[in-house]
Amino acid sequence: MANRNIKAIVCPNCGKLINGDAESCMHCGMKNPGGRRWESPFRQLFKGKLDVIQKITYLCIGLYVIALLLDPSYMFKSSGFFGLLAPSPMVLYRLGAAGTYAMAAGKWWSLVTAIYLHGGLLHILFNLLWIRQIGPVVEELYGSSRFMLIFTYSGVLGFIASNLFHVPLTIGASGSIFGLLGALVFYGRHRGGVFGEAIFRQVMTWAVMLFIFGFLFPGINNYAHGGGFIGGYLAAQLLGYNERKHETQAHRTASTVTVIGTVVCFVLAFVVG
Repeated sequence: MANRNIKAIVCPNCGKLINGDAESCMHCGMKNPGGRRWESPFRQLFKGKLDVIQKITYLCIGLYVIALLLDPSYMFKSSGFFGLLAPSPMVLYRLGAAGTYAMAAGKWWSLVTAIYLHGGLLHILFNLLWIRQIGPVVEELYGSSRFMLIFTYSGVLGFIASNLFHVPLTIGASGSIFGLLGALVFYGRHRGGVFGEAIFRQVMTWAVMLFIFGFLFPGINNYAHGGGFIGGYLAAQLLGYNERKHETQAHRTASTVTVIGTVVCFVLAFVVG
């Protein structure tokens, strides 16, 4: 009898090895798993083929440069250590800054676009440093899809919180960064053990330090920090982490929708102004 070649593939839903000709995955029940081999750029983004943290970095830097170029004279008008190379507030508002002004004008998309805008050289350097410091840890523990969900929706919740406390104009990824910290705190508490406890202690130290830093210096939106931290903790609790639950097709779909929604928000910001 001739040998029959069996095509082994990884199920796109549960990530386990299966027969590529199977009508459904024997592990999770996904229908026709072998027929879903085409991968869009969005799907690749959440499978690690495109570095999501790198893309966030590029977007933040690109928007910062655009904001400076739209009113280059303003960057030399601002004074003070934290005002170094600051874009014009009017330009930032047109590009999608959040706050009560934007919400009063019906610019709901600013809850998303403001995450990627920054108000000065030190502001963007500080935030990108933290994203690139703790982002890979969160991505390793939760996966790229859940990283994007935590990053986006904790930032949104941070700006919602600052709106409740009547902050007129606010920008920056710090709410999302606190969301990543919240996700790591949840992981440390829930996992437990030596590794979990070490993560919990280290990240709580960072979070407390950053909260104190926010109270010591003017112009820092601690309401967004608190809202982002809570959002990240709750999102992590809802989504789970890799050791307990592998990323599923639902996670990847939600992440794809989030990326498309972010693009739509920026289109609205640029069109409406």
